[in-house]
Amino acid sequence: MKHLRLYPTLLAVFVLGCAPLETYYKPGASVAMLNRDTTACEVKALKDVPASFQVRRRPAIFVPGNRSCDAAGNCTGYQGYYIPGGVESYDPNLALRGRVEKQCMADKGYAPVTIPPCPDSVAKAAPTAATSRLPNLTGKSCVIRNSDGTFQIVTRG
Repeated sequence: MKHLRLYPTLLAVFVLGCAPLETYYKPGASVAMLNRDTTACEVKALKDVPASFQVRRRPAIFVPGNRSCDAAGNCTGYQGYYIPGGVESYDPNLALRGRVEKQCMADKGYAPVTIPPCPDSVAKAAPTAATSRLPNLTGKSCVIRNSDGTFQIVTRG
């Protein structure tokens, strides 16, 4: 799972799309502590499982030629051609690094969660606020994203 950091620059991309909030969660923890712990676990995971960017060549694809004839028997031939495969870079350690980060956060008492966006009616009715301490989540919890990059977790009644 790709974890959304709670920084305004990244959140701004998702505010317009009303995407769910994917983050680590520990009821009662402050958002500031969540950010600090997430950064610490990201750094630990990067130290324990460093990036190892590798390059691989994708194979070329051959598109065979064909021949097209009209009703009068006039034919036109088309030569086959290759589509270049190109190269791509990848990090084979990415998945393991993600698991190390997730385990680090679990050791600190966090679990990954996805909080759905609040319906427009709830978002419009709620006073503008920012969550500073993570509340207990229920099946009726949802998130409102603020224009400044903060968010508000609401539990509908």
